[in-house]
Amino acid sequence: MSAQPLTQVLILLLASVVVVAVARRVGLPPILGYLVVGMLLGPLALGVLPSGEATHALAEIGVVFLLFTLGLDFHWARMLAMRREVFGLGAAQLLAVGLVAIGVLHALGVEWAAAAVAGGAVAMSSTAIVLQQLTDQSELNRTHGRLAFAVLLFQDIAFVPLLALATALARGEGAFTGLGVARLVVEGLLALFVVLAIGRWLLRPLFYEIAHSRLRELFTLTVLLVVLSCAWITQLVGLSMALGAFLAGMMLAETEYRHQVESAVRPFRELLLGLFFISVGMLLDIRLLYEQFPLVTGVLVLLLVLKSLLMALVTRLYVDSTFKAVRASVVLAGGGEFGVALLTILVQQQGLVPARISQPLLAALVVSMVLSPLLIRYNRRIARALLGERGPPGTAMEREAAATGEVARREHVVLCGFGRVGQNIARVLESQGFEYLAVDLDPARIRLARQAGDAVLFGDSADEELLRLAGIDAASAVIVTFANPAVSVGIVRAVRRLRADVPVLVRTQDDVGLAELTAAGVTDVVPETFEASLMLVSQVLLLLHLPPARVLRLIGDIRASRYATLRTIFRHDGAQVVDESHAFREELRAIVLPPASWAVGRQLDEVRARGADVTFTAVRRHGITGRQPAGDTELRDGDVVVIYGTPEALEHAEAVLLAG
Repeated sequence: MSAQPLTQVLILLLASVVVVAVARRVGLPPILGYLVVGMLLGPLALGVLPSGEATHALAEIGVVFLLFTLGLDFHWARMLAMRREVFGLGAAQLLAVGLVAIGVLHALGVEWAAAAVAGGAVAMSSTAIVLQQLTDQSELNRTHGRLAFAVLLFQDIAFVPLLALATALARGEGAFTGLGVARLVVEGLLALFVVLAIGRWLLRPLFYEIAHSRLRELFTLTVLLVVLSCAWITQLVGLSMALGAFLAGMMLAETEYRHQVESAVRPFRELLLGLFFISVGMLLDIRLLYEQFPLVTGVLVLLLVLKSLLMALVTRLYVDSTFKAVRASVVLAGGGEFGVALLTILVQQQGLVPARISQPLLAALVVSMVLSPLLIRYNRRIARALLGERGPPGTAMEREAAATGEVARREHVVLCGFGRVGQNIARVLESQGFEYLAVDLDPARIRLARQAGDAVLFGDSADEELLRLAGIDAASAVIVTFANPAVSVGIVRAVRRLRADVPVLVRTQDDVGLAELTAAGVTDVVPETFEASLMLVSQVLLLLHLPPARVLRLIGDIRASRYATLRTIFRHDGAQVVDESHAFREELRAIVLPPASWAVGRQLDEVRARGADVTFTAVRRHGITGRQPAGDTELRDGDVVVIYGTPEALEHAEAVLLAG
């Protein structure tokens, strides 16, 4: 089916939005949604999206940006520290899987040289899918994620000689010569040296000048230039473009511009990576899958089992845990884009690999890439099932309680929420010799906090059983750091059901939910907006040479009145009432009295007698403002009357002033 480019783009965007949204809603990885879009709309299915060089080029650049951003998190020192995993484990995995695949393919009638290329293709895994999914799951820095990354990095390097061999076979040039291998190695090392030299001596001064121009567009353009230039240099000598981008990212990781660079690249990376996953899905021939389903399924199962088993065996030599080794093997079980590229070259050259072998193998590789996000998503469960384990004894809550039980039994502070505010409080408590135990629902944050030695529990702070494990009986105070008042109310009620005497402090953004929190039994509420205002006004008053004792007394009075003074504010036109049941919704409103207003010539007491249940805070006349006007103040044409009350009371008072 033919379609105009704009129509194709619109169909692609519509399908991506719908499928990815559905995938996210049902809890599946977004990558799977992109793969499904490519499968359905590609030239081998509905034919809406034609396969072209431009599409593949843009998709490959998406992988380049992914590796570049990973390089930003990968310092040179860390790379050196991982050399054993990269060149040891990576080489072992490629050789183990490749040699077994070569033996099987040769037994099926494939020549040794072609079998070597096809065996290498089978050993490859998808750099983009694995790294993106591990990043989304916050597992890239875990042991299995680190090992998987090391293997993928070596595969990117090994792709170069495999690609050269495949190209030579396709041209009928035979296998490598010694001189050809030496030339390839020298060119590769030279390209790596050029990229590293650029990163070490040119990038820092370049970005220093660009950053001082304060032009965001120029900074973004420079980042794109650096990424694509480094990728281009490595591609010129036959190396992977992604490898050059990764090295460039590593060099920029040593500079102070790392976070700004990552922010500039992220939009391009996400867009082009989506296109890459769609292009992978376009490779799947659904017709072939249907016609040869048993054969493709058998090859797929053999591929996944073979790679997982061999990867687990070689990984076990590098880690002290079979569970971690199996997790890494499950993550890398699927095929990769480099493997598909190598097989495609062999398929295009008739006679190198029989079609009865190459077509099912190619289909199985692509299907394994489609399944990869699910395998990675559930790698822990799969590893447990394969090993017949149920995890360490006891529930997760019991294990966490055992690790923090000593703190829970002593006098300590319970922190509900361990975000930025909670961590700041923890650091201050720690510096003053007070112990704390934090509870949070963010697994990545909990993991990092435990690695740093913080006493934290994973779970809902409103769970009474979890509060008992957190030592609520021995707690000297409870601090709720969540900004959502509804969440805080539930936590306060749970705390009060267990202990009525423990002080409970709650952080809020403003005074919304103050009455409900007070009714729930909170000891004190600290509204961020009001406290920031108090800090600013106290500094201003001190700069105006007001005595410190008077400033402290004023601040104390405002706090004692529940910030009543600070709630008299003007809201903008589009402001909506956050909580209709909130008792502290009062605000200020200024009303100008036209000549024909009912209130002109009448006193404020007469206005109140008409049902204006508001506070008259000021009357402004001829540029002079009278604060707290008396009840016998007579209003005149052109007066500006400032009133304070709830939105409903303000509306009624304005109607009285203007129309009686």
